[in-house]
Amino acid sequence: MSTVVRFALRVVVLAVIIYVVTRLVSGITVVGNPEGAFGVTGTFLWVALLFAVVNTIIGPVVRLLSLPFVVLTLGLFLLVVNAALLGITAAISDRLQVDGFWTAVVGGFLIAVFSWIAELLLPLKVKA
Repeated sequence: MSTVVRFALRVVVLAVIIYVVTRLVSGITVVGNPEGAFGVTGTFLWVALLFAVVNTIIGPVVRLLSLPFVVLTLGLFLLVVNAALLGITAAISDRLQVDGFWTAVVGGFLIAVFSWIAELLLPLKVKA
């Protein structure tokens, strides 16, 4: 499977995960665009693509800068890092809304857990 196909499948799986998280966490909403090219589904795909790009570009830098805190808290600070990445995605997109820090922490945690489960079930890892 080519890298582009794997990345596209990864974005689709992430869109499904974000949909599930919006149903589980009341403070995270995606404002759908029914007039868009792919309707509300396209909005979830767009938010997933933005989150993937933010996680790919900004994520490693934030994780590296926060490494001392991650070590001191035995990895728990990664919840704050995931919340920050979700918040950055919400700030970039007018379609994703996150109501507060703790909502972002819960949403980031659920996205991380569901993504981990998806990685176990599907071979979607993009190899550089």
